[in-house]
Amino acid sequence: MSDFEGKVAVITGGARGIGRCIAEMFRGQGAAVCVIDLEELPPEEASAFADFYYQGDISQEETLRIFAETVIRKYGRIDFLINNAPPLFKGVQDCSYDEFNHALRVGVTAPFFLTKLFMEHFSEGAAIVNISSSRDRMSQPQSESYTAAKGGIAALTHALAVSLSGRVRVNSISPGWIETQGTVYTGPDADQHPAGRVGRLEDIADMALFLCSEKAGFITGENICVDGGMTKLMIYNDDHGWMYRP
Repeated sequence: MSDFEGKVAVITGGARGIGRCIAEMFRGQGAAVCVIDLEELPPEEASAFADFYYQGDISQEETLRIFAETVIRKYGRIDFLINNAPPLFKGVQDCSYDEFNHALRVGVTAPFFLTKLFMEHFSEGAAIVNISSSRDRMSQPQSESYTAAKGGIAALTHALAVSLSGRVRVNSISPGWIETQGTVYTGPDADQHPAGRVGRLEDIADMALFLCSEKAGFITGENICVDGGMTKLMIYNDDHGWMYRP
């Protein structure tokens, strides 16, 4: 029997990409999977990877309350919470006040509030995994809303790990370049990664399941960067073929 047989996993932003891959993996290991996503899916598609699929905007408090109450009513407990829903990606030039706050509500406030709503219903051995980004430590221009939200959830992770100590383990994953459409990259796109390739959805999903498993029972409060080594590669102009072309 796997670590996940009969357990209840809740995943935000689970309709596509990393979230869906995590949902499919949990389902394959025997867990009951509850997904909330902004996208409305046909029931037959949603049922392929989720036991309970709820369409809603997690930036809204009432949506979070209704979703959490429904999960608790249906299952009575929660074993794993995966906060994956992506915030808006906009920069200081174009991002409005409301858009920036919306990014923080999706990326930081919703994970905090879902944790609060589920607080009394986490099972023994429960785990939370927050999906941050390697942008929590490095940036491109015009990425402030996304980067601030991802930095926020990385910090929220260790705060929650301390507040929930002895009850729920809390960790975060910072993905690097993860291909979500199935494109296979070769040449410079792959070679610039010390690992020699662009990331796959399974690279993040595997780490999420590991952090929820008993094998990770002594890991909490950590942020694990899964980026093929890109954030460890020092770049100097005209060094090893790198050229700065502003």
